[in-house]
Amino acid sequence: MQIAELKYKPRPGKYARGQESIELILRATLKILIDEGYKAISLRKIAAACGMKVGNVTYYFATKDQLIQETLDATMVSYAEAFAQIYHNTTMSPEKKMTQMIVFVLEDIQTRKTTRLFPELWALANNDTFVAGLVERVYEIERSSLRTVINELNPDLDEEETQALAIFVSSSLEGTTMFAGYEKPWTHKMPWLTNIAIKSLVSFVKSATSDDIRGMPDQASA
Repeated sequence: MQIAELKYKPRPGKYARGQESIELILRATLKILIDEGYKAISLRKIAAACGMKVGNVTYYFATKDQLIQETLDATMVSYAEAFAQIYHNTTMSPEKKMTQMIVFVLEDIQTRKTTRLFPELWALANNDTFVAGLVERVYEIERSSLRTVINELNPDLDEEETQALAIFVSSSLEGTTMFAGYEKPWTHKMPWLTNIAIKSLVSFVKSATSDDIRGMPDQASA
C-alpha cells in the first residue's frame, strides 16, 4: 500500500489563499528532516529552500516547533487513513486485518523516509520533551488502530490489557527499522521477518489471556 509523503488539510480563513506556499514549506521541511536531520531545521534554512524570505515562512508558521509539528501531522494523516482503510474493511476477518497492518508497517519501514526520520526522533526524544511529545503523538495513531483490531481479535481482554498488547505489537514492528529498514544489513530478509511477525503476533494477540499479560496471580497470597 503506497501512501503520500504529506497530506495536508487546508487551513481556513486568511491562510486559505496561501495553501500552495504552506505545502511548499511543509515539503521543504520534510525533505530537510529526512536528508539532514532534525537539528538542521531552521526557519531561515526552510525559507532559502523555498525561495522565500523568512517573514513569508513565519507568516504561516510562527515558530520552528509549530512548523515541525505541522509537518509531522501532515505526514501522519496518510498513515491514519491507511490504518482506517484496513480496520473499517468489513470484508476482512480480524486475523486478516491484523496481518494487513503488520505487512503495511513492515513495508513502510523499508522506505528511506521512515528509516531516516523516525529513529532520529526516537533518539532525540530521550532528551527533548518537545520531540518526545511529537513521537508519542505520532505512534498513538498506530496504537489506536491496533487497539481496535486487537479488541476484535480478542474481546475478552480489558482496555488496559488491549493497550499493553498494542504497545507490544507496535514496538516489535517498529524496532525492526534499525536492522531491516532502508539499506540496513537485514533488508533482504524482510520477507522472512514479515512471515515471522505475522505468525507470532497474530497468534499471540488472538490467544492471549489476562494472566499472559498481567502475570499469574500470586498463589501464596491467595
